Amino acid sequence: MILPTKGIRADRALLSVGADVLRLLDEPKTVSRIWDEVRSAWSMREGASRLSFDWFVLALDLLYVLGAVDMEQGRLARRNSRSQGHESLPSPSGELGT
Repeated sequence: MILPTKGIRADRALLSVGADVLRLLDEPKTVSRIWDEVRSAWSMREGASRLSFDWFVLALDLLYVLGAVDMEQGRLARRNSRSQGHESLPSPSGELGT
């Protein structure tokens, strides 16, 4: 489901759908706007099957769990990995990083 398998094509894997979302997320956007843009992009693909909203939401969930996106004032936005450093994560020795 997350990665392509024998039953899930590479373009339908959640990581691939998530990559499409990140590619379109050049500025904070509402979920409905991203959904419309992803559907438009998918409709232009040759031989692409229909992407369901459920599958799209699962891809958003995956991106959120991975820390790639966040919600800002009701809009989906890329999380800036540089500003979200690992300062608060414990180091292998158990101490907090600085």
